[in-house]
Amino acid sequence: MTQPVRIPADVDREDTVLANLTARQLLILTVAGIVLHGTWTAVRDVVPLAVFALLAIPIAVATVVLALGRRDGISLDRLALAAIRQRMSPRHRVAAPEGIHPAPAWLANRATRNVQDLNSKADIAPAALELPAEGVTETGVVDLGTDGIAALAVCSTVNFSLGTPAEQESLTAAFGRYLHSLTAPIQVLVRTERLDLTGQISELREQAPKLPHPALEEAAREHADYLAQLSVRSDLLCRQVLLVLHEPLGAQRAVDGLGGASPLAALTRRTRSHGSPQLSVEAARRAAEARLVRRLGEAVDLLSPTGIVVTPLDAGQATAVLAAACNPDSLVPVSSHLAGADEVITTAPAPEDDTAPRAFEPPDASHETGHSEDDGPGGRGAR
Repeated sequence: MTQPVRIPADVDREDTVLANLTARQLLILTVAGIVLHGTWTAVRDVVPLAVFALLAIPIAVATVVLALGRRDGISLDRLALAAIRQRMSPRHRVAAPEGIHPAPAWLANRATRNVQDLNSKADIAPAALELPAEGVTETGVVDLGTDGIAALAVCSTVNFSLGTPAEQESLTAAFGRYLHSLTAPIQVLVRTERLDLTGQISELREQAPKLPHPALEEAAREHADYLAQLSVRSDLLCRQVLLVLHEPLGAQRAVDGLGGASPLAALTRRTRSHGSPQLSVEAARRAAEARLVRRLGEAVDLLSPTGIVVTPLDAGQATAVLAAACNPDSLVPVSSHLAGADEVITTAPAPEDDTAPRAFEPPDASHETGHSEDDGPGGRGAR
């Protein structure tokens, strides 16, 4: 009979090598010690020990704090590297996949700058915006470039607290079976965004006169007024639960019992690389998409007993979700029908009224001077 095994909660904790220190911490402390010792060996004939200790002790303390300190579960050395990377990255990024072009002269001459806040031209030089997602295919698969592909699916929710103890135990067991079936990482994302009730209010007011009874019509109008007052008095929010599945372009590696790389993975990978040719990018992408489809099917089948409906997003819905994530508090509602940043927007001329001004068209010279093509040499035609 099998017995349950307790798995510690810190399975992602780095392994310790010596004196309860990780390899990263030992490397930082060892390098700092070697540098300080080498510096003392080089200057001990000309610098007194007290003076060198006065300078070396703050450096040693800062190194120890950097190696051993943690904040929000992240080591201070990683936070320092992230801060340096953020400081060296451009401040202004624009959506320009084709590259950054210089501003025209007439626009650059009119631009005003605050000299006190901007020290140099490099501070305001824009850089191309690099997003993790390079595009969305027709099937709704998000292209992540060299990082692989991903699929998005929206999940319905279940009220766990209202269930009986037996129902709660059944839900927990069903969700546990899905977690045990995972062979690759997943992400459960809970998004909160503003709720716009304009469409529902307009539909209620339009359908109210069509109701068969005056009392129903009055109730529909009152409900529309209530929703309008509710949207004015408070900020309405809605939540969306998304299931994100990621697949790399390469073949899946062998894993151990905890989902990590197997010790034999390196040997098998080297043997297979010499025995078979490398797959092309298109073949690897098709294989990854097949794995995504299989994993989505498993999620739908295993979560359906819990009452959770998993619905994969199509291309338009996935694009709208990505756009809302990049601009979460936009006044314009996100829609897949919005024009992209690289699309040219034009307006067709009015078919009936030819005298109406056309978009992006300069006025005719005859309208400016009051002349027409039928005017005589004197330029004063009959009016």
